[in-house]
Amino acid sequence: MLITRQQSLELLHRYVKNDKMIFHSLASEAVMRAIARKLGRDEEKWELAGLLHDLDVEITNADPAIHGTQTEMLLKDYDVDPEILDVIRMHNEVSSGKERSTEFQFALAAGETITGLIFATTYVYPDKKLTSVKPKSVVKRMKEKMFAASVKRENILECEKIGIPIDQFAALSIEAMLPIAEEIGL
Repeated sequence: MLITRQQSLELLHRYVKNDKMIFHSLASEAVMRAIARKLGRDEEKWELAGLLHDLDVEITNADPAIHGTQTEMLLKDYDVDPEILDVIRMHNEVSSGKERSTEFQFALAAGETITGLIFATTYVYPDKKLTSVKPKSVVKRMKEKMFAASVKRENILECEKIGIPIDQFAALSIEAMLPIAEEIGL
């Protein structure tokens, strides 16, 4: 039997203690589900990739040279679709040593990265509420290199490689995160 969402959540809470990273993983799960729905792909598979993509972040201290490589070991006792393991490895091209090349890989790279820009955009609003954030604000912040400087804009723009223009991608991502806004502190 394939790994369940409940098992995935338990693993996430076992290996990731930072609340902001948990929120990021939950947001990534929601965005990946929305991307899968839009593209007519397997929503359960794509959301699990979003939820688990940073499972090794604290074990590896987010070191780009190895982040993403330890997750497979952490999941060895579970039946995880090999394609999920592949996209988790590939969300960090540095450690994989290869360039992303599949729709699923592009989707995870773009989907998990835009969540960081959305969080940062939300935090500059007076009420710090996701309900106040408009897609055009996120797109505008994309152009401000000093704003949330650690967010890799080139990863977010991989949305265009899966046929979703950035303005639509920002809207889809915000809409995906709205139902869990309170759960993720927004």
